[in-house]
Amino acid sequence: MKKLRTRGVGAVAAALLAGLFYAAVPASASAKVTLTLWQNYGTEQNAVATNNLVKAFEKANPNITIKVVAQPASNYFALLQAASISHNGPDLAVMWTGLYDLQYSSFLTNLKGKVPAADLAKIGGLQWESPNFNAANGPLVMPLETQFYIGFYNKSLFKKAGITRVPTTWSQLSSACTKLKAIGVTPLVYGNGGQALGAEFYPWYDMSYMMIGAHSLPQWKGLYDGSIKWTAQSNLAQLNKWHSLYTGGCTNKDVLTKTNNMQDFEKGKAAMMVDGTWDTAQYTSTMKSNVAAFVPPFSTTPIKGVVEYPGDGFSVMKYSQHQKEAFKFLDFMTTRAAGNIINAAGLIPDIAGMSTSNPVNQQMLNFVNVQHMTPYPMLDNYIQVNVVNAGSKVLPAVLAGQQSALSAMKNMAQAWQQLPANQRSSKSFNG
Repeated sequence: MKKLRTRGVGAVAAALLAGLFYAAVPASASAKVTLTLWQNYGTEQNAVATNNLVKAFEKANPNITIKVVAQPASNYFALLQAASISHNGPDLAVMWTGLYDLQYSSFLTNLKGKVPAADLAKIGGLQWESPNFNAANGPLVMPLETQFYIGFYNKSLFKKAGITRVPTTWSQLSSACTKLKAIGVTPLVYGNGGQALGAEFYPWYDMSYMMIGAHSLPQWKGLYDGSIKWTAQSNLAQLNKWHSLYTGGCTNKDVLTKTNNMQDFEKGKAAMMVDGTWDTAQYTSTMKSNVAAFVPPFSTTPIKGVVEYPGDGFSVMKYSQHQKEAFKFLDFMTTRAAGNIINAAGLIPDIAGMSTSNPVNQQMLNFVNVQHMTPYPMLDNYIQVNVVNAGSKVLPAVLAGQQSALSAMKNMAQAWQQLPANQRSSKSFNG
């Protein structure tokens, strides 16, 4: 598990002010109710935001208590499914979006008609939480934030190495790696730090960008329905270029076992790292203005896409005996007060009209809003869960040269082929 992250006084004050803002709205008098909320965030910034949202909501609604329970990330969904079948699970639960929430939709309450439509309309990316990826069908999850899979780089190391432009292609990345090695730092560090999913290297941050480099957003549906085979030459070429980062010395040699990759990046021992917005606040806290964001340039032509996606949030379980109060909490999440709390935790509010005070998070938003890059979903939320699980086992070995790209893609193709026919349909994303 990650060590507890601390926040500055200013962030705490902002969160408290946000809570007071919402507390100005009187709660209706009613019997006291206790809700249980499960989260799998460990101690990352999402957990900080969740706890502060709950505190602010409870202050505004003294008749409602929300007990937050941290569950292990490694088997969270198995625990949630078992508890849901026996109807003794939480009232509210962290749920991933895309095909994850659709896979567990039989346990989740659709928010259409439960949260006011005008409030739902404030939230971005609702299609990714709705059946058939159509927002008109109503979301199953209230997003906590807008997330990016993204690259981070050390500006001073780039300057020291003589890198004047952030790389946007495979070849430019290779050139930057050569310059960074010459000054004695690891160009691009990998390991199992940077996520709370367990003790293994998670490959889907990189895989998302490899598929951005290989296919347009409309073509991504082919990865789901089989019209683009996982063993396609375009996919293999991307994986082989990824592996060449390892053989060319662009990465550390212990990519599969390293546990302190985040610390290496923060201390200037490594120049680049691929991670997500949930760790932005950590980097800006330790590295100050010396850290910046870049789009992983896994493309033969200048990269034009970025992963921007409401990757997770909270769902109301169907068996909850206190759904009215649970929906009230989700409605609170659409308010500016909630957005201020989310921003204070170092995250990006997924609420229309709100911005972020973290300059590196704002840089990510500018990739879409200013540079007009195409926003892509997270690939591991977009394709079938069983295929994701298969890829999680074999893709890290491709980077480290312990398995060929073709062998790994055959494993993923086999996982796809073994899916029920309705999960491979070109007409439905029902998962």
